[in-house]
Amino acid sequence: MYEKDGEKYFVVDSHMHYWNAAPDNWVPGAEQYAKGWIECFHAYQALGPAETHWPIEKFQKYTEDDLMRDVFDEGHVDVAVFQPTYLKEWYREGFNTTERNAALGEKYPGRFIANTRWDPREGDDGLRALAANVERHGSKGVKLYTAEWRDGSRGWTLKDPEAYRYLDACRELGVTNIHVHKGPTIWPLDKDAFDVSDVDHAATDFPELNFIVEHVGLPRIEDFCFMATQEPNVYAGLSVVIGGLMHARPKFFAKVMGELLFWVGEDKMTFGSDYGIWEPKWQIEGFVDWDYPSDEFSDYPRVTTATKKKILGLNAARLYGIEVPAECRLDAGAGVPAQRDAAALVDQA
Repeated sequence: MYEKDGEKYFVVDSHMHYWNAAPDNWVPGAEQYAKGWIECFHAYQALGPAETHWPIEKFQKYTEDDLMRDVFDEGHVDVAVFQPTYLKEWYREGFNTTERNAALGEKYPGRFIANTRWDPREGDDGLRALAANVERHGSKGVKLYTAEWRDGSRGWTLKDPEAYRYLDACRELGVTNIHVHKGPTIWPLDKDAFDVSDVDHAATDFPELNFIVEHVGLPRIEDFCFMATQEPNVYAGLSVVIGGLMHARPKFFAKVMGELLFWVGEDKMTFGSDYGIWEPKWQIEGFVDWDYPSDEFSDYPRVTTATKKKILGLNAARLYGIEVPAECRLDAGAGVPAQRDAAALVDQA
């Protein structure tokens, strides 16, 4: 665990990957999309510190040793949550699959949580696959990619009746954490498919589920904040927020964090490094040291050590039922992490 100034932080990286985007995994005839996708991902890495940048060859397919060193040995992470993305229209074996992730998790018990995924366009076959993955891997969450291409379709929404069948299945299977990619676009996917309005719709109808909006709808931060305030079961996944903004856009990062803390609240925010786009080490160290840069941000909630402990791990630990060491827990006066009714606006009301 990470320790700084006598404080110990239990870190849950709730959004990371183990992908294969090497040329030998590209689908023949779709090479331009497979190549363009990973090159767009690679360009985002430039938003982190220069010394953390990788050559494209490593970025396409980093090794097991790379991951274990970067995330656990040097990266301060205690538990990591895999979030799969399939993209089988472009990658023969898939880009970042449940099976690839879970196989690594089986080698390192206690280190990983293997989430799975679903796509409502797969119908009954997809429902059977979801149930099988939950039974085999014990998945407590899913990663949804509403902009993914499939058989001529260039996306879907959580409002679709077929999507509701899958959400019902999640409820029945005990898969309570629904991670939805809603943020910066990646070529060649369509920007409109990342709009957050369908999360609003589904969150109201499935109050038993937690909807973690990964990348908080960036750059449409206002849309997300107002929606997450009115929906008690919507959480802010900070992958891309910290990795993409803290170093490259510090003033904008302060604004985004301030808006999230004011409207959504520190109990509904989760850290995710988005590895292998960015390594967790510099993100965790930087966030522990972070505060607003000037009095210009004085109307936002203050950031305390308890705030940072909740965001870096305690909130996700509560969502996933992860046991937190006693020395990393908060005193009673700091509040209980991941409380649905803890958003700032709700409290003020």
